[in-house]
Amino acid sequence: AVLLKDAMSPNLVQTLENNPAFVHGGPFANIAHGCNSVVATQTALKLADYVVTEAGFGADLGAEKFFDIKCRAAGLKPRAAVIVATIRALRFHGGAAKDEVNTADVAKVKAGLANLERHIQNVAKFGVKAVVAINHFPTDTEEEIALVQERCAALGTEAVLARGFAEGGKGMTDLAEAVLRVADSGESTFHPLYELEMSVEGKIETIAREIYRADRVVYGSDAQVALRRIKSLGLEGLPVCMAKTQYSFSDDPTLLGAPTGFKVTVKDIEIAAGAGFVIPILGKMMRMPGLPAVPAAEGMDIDAEGRISGLS
Repeated sequence: AVLLKDAMSPNLVQTLENNPAFVHGGPFANIAHGCNSVVATQTALKLADYVVTEAGFGADLGAEKFFDIKCRAAGLKPRAAVIVATIRALRFHGGAAKDEVNTADVAKVKAGLANLERHIQNVAKFGVKAVVAINHFPTDTEEEIALVQERCAALGTEAVLARGFAEGGKGMTDLAEAVLRVADSGESTFHPLYELEMSVEGKIETIAREIYRADRVVYGSDAQVALRRIKSLGLEGLPVCMAKTQYSFSDDPTLLGAPTGFKVTVKDIEIAAGAGFVIPILGKMMRMPGLPAVPAAEGMDIDAEGRISGLS
């Protein structure tokens, strides 16, 4: 009750550089839809000329769900997308071991670029033009950065160095200007990936084929039972919210880069009728990360007068 008392109201906070921001919701994009609330976004759109909102993890998770679930439900039409990339992650997807990701390696960055290219391609499938933000780390070399920018330019996408961690807003000015150019260009013609009239299997397989690049989808026995239940309840018109590892385009977290020729396995499908979607569960997933065995909320209370106890 304490947590839910004002749960429907977005939290207005101030950034370190005195900019307003709404913090409201924030579910993980690997197990949920990965976006903040519709009310926060719609409120922000009434108060500012440009609104930036986050969708968690990669374009195969947060972006897909933002476009297919949130934008569709709220009638939003995004005019630009920012794909955040790091040289370290590209080294990793190019074959560097975890203890090598801070070591400059142009060859591994070149190999890892296939992963970034696929994210750019995925965003384009929704009719939205992207800008790549290269989140700068001290171990990045000029040669590696130039390689990323050249490859992105060949795809018609601008890649801009983002130094926000080290320099604050001053280090993000170039990125902001690039995003404004795209947003104001009118090049984006947003559309969802699939139609709600499709079957649940059709929606799952469209995402698996078009976004993950899987060859086929296999349904476990629990998933097959769930599909029959969804049909019997008349819920086939709901969008799907895939629960999948964030470490790979596939459902195997060890399959890095831009894999092809794989299958994805739907173990089960949960119905979240109140939220307005169904949740196909791909692979082994921790569905509720981040909470201790006994959450602090269990020691909180609120009385009839609205007085809260147990916060300290």
